[in-house]
Amino acid sequence: MKRKFKVLLTRRLHDFALDKLRKKYEITVHSGKIPMPKNRLLDLIKDKDGLICFPYDSIDKQIINSAKKLKIISTYSVGFDHIDIKYAKKKKIKIGYTPDVLTNATAELTISLMLDLLRRITEGDRLIRKNNWTEIFGAYDYVGRDVSGKTIGILGMGRIGKSVAMKALGLGMNVIYHNRKPMSKKMEISLKSKYVSLNNLFKKSDVLTIHIPYSKETHHLVDSSLLSKMKKTSFLINTSRGKIVNENDLIMYLEQNKIQGAGLDVFEKEPINKKNKLTKLENTVLAPHIGSSTDETRYEMTEITVKNLILGLNDKKLVYSV
Repeated sequence: MKRKFKVLLTRRLHDFALDKLRKKYEITVHSGKIPMPKNRLLDLIKDKDGLICFPYDSIDKQIINSAKKLKIISTYSVGFDHIDIKYAKKKKIKIGYTPDVLTNATAELTISLMLDLLRRITEGDRLIRKNNWTEIFGAYDYVGRDVSGKTIGILGMGRIGKSVAMKALGLGMNVIYHNRKPMSKKMEISLKSKYVSLNNLFKKSDVLTIHIPYSKETHHLVDSSLLSKMKKTSFLINTSRGKIVNENDLIMYLEQNKIQGAGLDVFEKEPINKKNKLTKLENTVLAPHIGSSTDETRYEMTEITVKNLILGLNDKKLVYSV
């Protein structure tokens, strides 16, 4: 009788997914501290054929070496910087991820942060909840900024960047972008987007939004040298990865009003708490890493994560392979 494959999940998934996996495989689901403690991961991965992990799990060389039978790593994320890709491939382990399905949700959050910042919605919410709205505002009091007519600069024109561009056009914005290489002229015309240098992206943008993957090359890419090129009236938005931005530099620029505000869904160390200086600033809107957090998106992510795992265990082509 053919043995059942053994699968480890570093955190619980939807019930429909667990039911499907239990019918096919022997599964172990970690239910304790998040992220899963490394010593426990090292111990449980030893005899597993498949792994479902999440972006806060560090799947490094040591973990991979411990996993003697591992055939497939299926990560519940669009990013894969938490996995030692080169070493996993050297060990002939397939790696699946979930890129397309969270494109719209992340782009929507980007636009939400932008609208919130420019119209000062969360700031006003805090004002009311603290009982500080004591009189009707006059013509010059508590004013925000129009979105229409502003220039949005998109750093990274991948799936999410393109989706942000389409939504920004619908709001009447001008779109400029910087990428490793320009898009085709046909795509630029379709998205009414103009390619500019990295320096000009930061100089000319009223709203600068980040949509590039995290890597050694992009670590702290956005630091004081680029922030110094931004207008005092401009805003920074990051729904990509926290470590792309030098947080200390950003805090300094926000504290000194060298840029007008920032909307952040990601941070250098997560989760953050009230000790983080960003939480003390009125010109920030902060979200708890919820770029893909919609019912529809999370359901689809689960479906693809499970499909990638099953296909990998059966030596078939993944839906999305790194």
